[in-house]
Amino acid sequence: MIGSDVVIENVSKSFGDFAALNDVSIGIKKGEFFSLLGPSGCGKTTLLRIIAGFEQPESGTVLLDGKDVLPLPPDGRKANTVFQNYALFPHLTVFENVAFSLRLKKQPEAAVRERVNEYLRLVELQTHGSKKPAQLSGGQKQRVAIARALINEPSVLLLDEPLSALDAKLRQHMLIELDAIHDKIGITFIYVTHDQQEALSVSDRIAVMNAGKVLQVGTPQEIYEAPATDFVAKFIGETNLYEGSILSVNGELVTIESAEFGSVQVTDTDPPPSGTRVSWTVRPEKIRIGPDKPSTSRNALNLIQGRVDEPIYSGFQTKFYVKTAGGATLKVIKQHADWSDEGPEIAWKDEVWLSFSAEDAFLVEVKG
Repeated sequence: MIGSDVVIENVSKSFGDFAALNDVSIGIKKGEFFSLLGPSGCGKTTLLRIIAGFEQPESGTVLLDGKDVLPLPPDGRKANTVFQNYALFPHLTVFENVAFSLRLKKQPEAAVRERVNEYLRLVELQTHGSKKPAQLSGGQKQRVAIARALINEPSVLLLDEPLSALDAKLRQHMLIELDAIHDKIGITFIYVTHDQQEALSVSDRIAVMNAGKVLQVGTPQEIYEAPATDFVAKFIGETNLYEGSILSVNGELVTIESAEFGSVQVTDTDPPPSGTRVSWTVRPEKIRIGPDKPSTSRNALNLIQGRVDEPIYSGFQTKFYVKTAGGATLKVIKQHADWSDEGPEIAWKDEVWLSFSAEDAFLVEVKG
């Protein structure tokens, strides 16, 4: 790997009475594609700006390869930033925008041309070098900004919501290109986004942030399948989240008494004792739906009866909102993988049975 390790230790930053970051600590590995994910105002951009050198924290340390970079100006760090608004020079051509930093360093013309053409090829803009930014699409402008940042050969590339100005289809295409560029050059990417799907799609690991704090760091699968807090469970994808009290614990199998469903079995690697009030979650796609009561031969299978409040067809899937006798509404997603396996049609107001394994439901938070 040719990137840098980035270690953020106990970083805090306030703007007046607003605490943007509250004692944040994260370790980012060399060559990782690491995402800072959270809603607006959670502190993710402030943290990126501190790493870049555009902001100074009140306390804490930022280390690149073990060296404290807080005393260094932005141009003294091995990190370059790609901004949300591209920040291209409108009067310069694509070639000259990418060449700008090399011109400042007064590098020989032959070396400048060779390097610029190399990076234009990397972002597939080699035929657009003579154009001005106004002649480019949004996706092309973003690729120019990426090439301009990479030509300085940073060990860390900081990306501040770089795709948010693009439409949804182009955003998805650019995300794939960005991931491919990361694979080619192998440096550390730190990517700021509020879009959970972006983060899940490309990240090696994700830090989920809210209100200036890091709530969970993990792989996309860990974040999605085993959220550490109620906020993470609700923010990442769709989920069903409820509270209850622990009735019994048998290894990793936890039985919870829930007002909405009676007893429900979930899993947890280190469950608290009986009597503890907790929250638990199950993802909509983990729940099976059908008109008939499933067999209970499978171990730790939760069965719930209800009525379809609303079926929403989306082509590749149908989402059902099912109201239970206890007054709760469960979201269920049925994927349409094959026309031949759809089974009986389920319609509005139908009585249905829902089932999900304890292995697909998780204890999330202790409520005290």
